[in-house]
Amino acid sequence: MRSMTGYGAASGHVGQCRLSVEVRSVNQRFLDLKINAPREYGAHESQWRRTVSGEIERGRVEVYIGRVAPPRGAGVALQKEVAAGYVKAWKQLQREFGLAGKIDLALFAARSEVFASVESIADVAAEVLEVGRLLEKALAAHAREREREGAFLKRDMQARLKRLRAVAKSLRVAAAAVVPRLQARLQKRLGELLGGATIDPARVAQETAVLADRSDVTEELVRLDSHLGALEGLLRSTEPLAKRVEFVLQEVNRELNTIGSKASDLDVTNLVVDGKAELEKLREQIQNVE
Repeated sequence: MRSMTGYGAASGHVGQCRLSVEVRSVNQRFLDLKINAPREYGAHESQWRRTVSGEIERGRVEVYIGRVAPPRGAGVALQKEVAAGYVKAWKQLQREFGLAGKIDLALFAARSEVFASVESIADVAAEVLEVGRLLEKALAAHAREREREGAFLKRDMQARLKRLRAVAKSLRVAAAAVVPRLQARLQKRLGELLGGATIDPARVAQETAVLADRSDVTEELVRLDSHLGALEGLLRSTEPLAKRVEFVLQEVNRELNTIGSKASDLDVTNLVVDGKAELEKLREQIQNVE
């Protein structure tokens, strides 16, 4: 079992360039992945997305890729065709207007288009390979953190499931006592209505049978036991299980509601309330699980 909350980091060097990768995640119903990387690495983001989505099934995941390197040098590119155009134009002016003077570098002093500053482009191939290695390392640390938190969540959920089992056992006992109590209440009520007159035992038995049939929760208890067994099996699974657990918890909630409404008994109602309290805590916890 893995929590959706986790953190992992790794760092390394390529020459004088220091690289770092951080992976952070929090709860999210589906996978929401964001990668923040230097612009030099933009063409490689898709491959890193595939790496992350292969390891994490759901959650809001943020990957930060850091790069710290010495400033790159800048060069000067001479635009010869532009310079030739200025020279040609200047010579034409000399001929047409009889201008004196020699052509020198002063002609180009204010012409920035002749001399262009060019930033050197870094070869990031080795850096990209290192980022991929660091990403896998950070994901491994992230997975260990999620598994550690997941183990805690699993223990808590197993304890709550054990209490739900105890509630289900008590419900069986309480449900078995519902019919005798119904019969006693019915006799008392009929006695009050008839003012002490003789009560037909057969009629009482008939009415009791009708009430007992309406209050019978045997099928619901059987299904409840089945769902709790399914939950126990899921909590032993090594696969991502949150969505399946959520579905089974819905079924458990449905059976508890039906038992409470059909039994119409205070003891049963109190047990149902206890069961739903544990169930709600389970539903909260499963929101943190992948």
